[in-house]
Amino acid sequence: MRSDLVYPAVRKLPNRYLLCQVASKATRKFHRPNTRVQDTMNQILEKFGQVEVQGLVSATPALARLERQAA
Repeated sequence: MRSDLVYPAVRKLPNRYLLCQVASKATRKFHRPNTRVQDTMNQILEKFGQVEVQGLVSATPALARLERQAA
């Protein structure tokens, strides 16, 4: 189940909104044609649960400012 993949990812990245934003962007970037989007999303969530994303969390305010300026 996908919830089994989400809970470890939430422990690494406690902001659920940020997790959804980053997971959706990563899914769009890493999706390959002729594969299911669900499989790509599951792979992304597995990676988030395995790796340390501390650098991403500290860079988040700067990224948010850049995205607001670009919009």
